[in-house]
Amino acid sequence: MRERKSVKFNLQKQEHQNGHLSPFKVAKLFDPDATWDKDQLGDVLHWIRQSLALVCGLLWGAIPLVGGIWFILFLLLSSGIIYAYYALVLKIDEEDFGGHGALLQEGLFASISLFLLTWILVYSLGHF
Repeated sequence: MRERKSVKFNLQKQEHQNGHLSPFKVAKLFDPDATWDKDQLGDVLHWIRQSLALVCGLLWGAIPLVGGIWFILFLLLSSGIIYAYYALVLKIDEEDFGGHGALLQEGLFASISLFLLTWILVYSLGHF
């Protein structure tokens, strides 16, 4: 039984080293010394932006806020948080990932859609 576990552990270890299964640790999100490939960083930036869109949409709709200034505020807040995350927290060289433009637009249009959807739904359902 012990041999079976060690063989299984060695197989899992080899799969992780070959890149077939890449374990993701939450500590990596705040580690400036961690190595990132373009897909991993893009996924993280995308999901940060989506979660921010959901929170802002729920908040904007519940308060209730109306007007284009709040939409612009969301765009500035979202882009500012993404920029601060990759430039100040991770301290990566943005040129390795396609520059500021590529990193800042990662997940932008999907987050705008989610933000507007939640903002409109919460506002309409809660205040009419």
